[in-house]
Amino acid sequence: MKVVKRIPYALTNFESIRTENYLYVDKTRFIELLENEDTKYHFLIRPRKFGKSLFLSVLDHYYDIRHKDKFEQLFGDLYIGQHPTPRKSDMFVVNFEFSGIDTSNIEQFNNSFAGAVRGSIVKFLVEHKCIIENYKEFDEKLYKLHNVRDYLEFAFSIISSFGKKAYVVIDEYDHFANDMIAAGRYLGEEQYKKTVWAGSQVRDFYETLKANSRTVIDKIFITGITPIMLDDLTSGFNISNNLSIKERYNEILGFTKEEVEWIIEACWIDKSLITNDIEYLYNGYLFNEDAKNKLYNPTMIFHYLKELRDNVGKVKNYIDHNLKTDYGRLRRLISNGNNKEKLRELIETKSVSAKIIQQFSIEYVNDYDNFFSLLFYMGLLTIDNSSPFRQRLKIPNYSIKTMFWEYIEHIERENNPDLFFDNSMIINTLETLAYDNDVKPFLKYFQENILANLSNRDMQNFSEKNIKILLLGILFQSNLYLPISELENSEGYCDIYLQKRTIYPVNYEWVWELKYIKTADAEKQALIAEKQQESITQLKRYKNSTFFKDRTDVRYLSVVFVGKKDCLIEEV
Repeated sequence: MKVVKRIPYALTNFESIRTENYLYVDKTRFIELLENEDTKYHFLIRPRKFGKSLFLSVLDHYYDIRHKDKFEQLFGDLYIGQHPTPRKSDMFVVNFEFSGIDTSNIEQFNNSFAGAVRGSIVKFLVEHKCIIENYKEFDEKLYKLHNVRDYLEFAFSIISSFGKKAYVVIDEYDHFANDMIAAGRYLGEEQYKKTVWAGSQVRDFYETLKANSRTVIDKIFITGITPIMLDDLTSGFNISNNLSIKERYNEILGFTKEEVEWIIEACWIDKSLITNDIEYLYNGYLFNEDAKNKLYNPTMIFHYLKELRDNVGKVKNYIDHNLKTDYGRLRRLISNGNNKEKLRELIETKSVSAKIIQQFSIEYVNDYDNFFSLLFYMGLLTIDNSSPFRQRLKIPNYSIKTMFWEYIEHIERENNPDLFFDNSMIINTLETLAYDNDVKPFLKYFQENILANLSNRDMQNFSEKNIKILLLGILFQSNLYLPISELENSEGYCDIYLQKRTIYPVNYEWVWELKYIKTADAEKQALIAEKQQESITQLKRYKNSTFFKDRTDVRYLSVVFVGKKDCLIEEV
């Protein structure tokens, strides 16, 4: 009888996944690939919630001698279990993890960082007590030491005494640096210099690793979400091989379309319940322009499948709210005025021409290519390989688009405190649209409480794009529709497509074509009529496109805004 696999949402312990009937997508072939590299010290950047911690747990269980007796149970039916390498179960793995470091001031940081290093070594001693029988004695000696360098040398001397080599694994290597960015541009940069540059404990940590790589350390694997610290560590730790955008490691984390199909079968998910385009929602990540397969974010797809199973096909939340914790970092990044304009350009044009920079310092984070590269590493952008002639970056999927649109709404609120966003009223008017097919209350609210409160200065360079940005920022608040901007069809791109969600009894989907006429032209009736006719003509083309042809559940609306005070609508 086939066993239904459990969905390992947010789980990062490889042994738990393998022994408690959770699903595991086999990525162990990359262990063999890593061992065949010319270098032994590797560095990998991937977005948050992309499976980094789980992969490090796989490395731990594969190489550490304390797991030797479990090897067949954990790896027997996996690729690496059937193609084992000579170093399996033959090293001491030392794990370091640098999230949760106190970055409030330099003194607190130094104490917190040293405490994290010491705590990791204490954990190493406890985990290996079956081998290091006098671990308590070593533990007492450790607390008599006073700095990061001594902590590391002490741990490596213990490993050497067993005639073994060390595999050093570092997770969230850059977490505290990202926290400093989120703390504010100047404060973060000044703190960063004092904590990472020459003479700092961070530099001592990596210099000690480099020194011991000549003797006891055989392998190092480092992960994070940004390359900011890599540039500043190169003089103290210039031995790592950056795998982040190499084609052969595109699939080391994340799931291909074929792997997602296997997951659905292994979890016995009824495919008929999947009524949404999950590729559009969660797929699209590419880490090398020549790579063949685009990838799903593992946490996103597990969230969706868990919702699907828990609610018997009625997915209430398409977007995993845990992914939105990047808001703070994004907010600080775009506190720079130029970056706000760059972000607007991205949202309006859907992609930008930018070069991916492999490493750069915090000092230059606002440079054009560095800024967009940082968004790429954070998972907010991905490679657009649709054109062979130039490198472009685009928003990878609908989930990330919602983050951008919601953030644009936050920007508009901050820049225009007079804007009145009454969420309950917005939801009420959207329910009237969804259930009563009446769009007038929503557009009336938008016109009277949003557009009317914009200053004349704001309206100077206002356009249809600005209208759409504001509308989408509000529409994304509703769970009744999936708002889609610039939906491609055989006859062009719809301004706004409101796709209904299957769990609510919404009667119709909507296609809106937007036009805007400046206040100065509000009396030009011929211009208004021209814009109306242009909008209606476009809607008629969309209606006859291959995507919408013969659909009886879609309505088409021409919306022409005239300055701040008038809105003309006509259904086609």
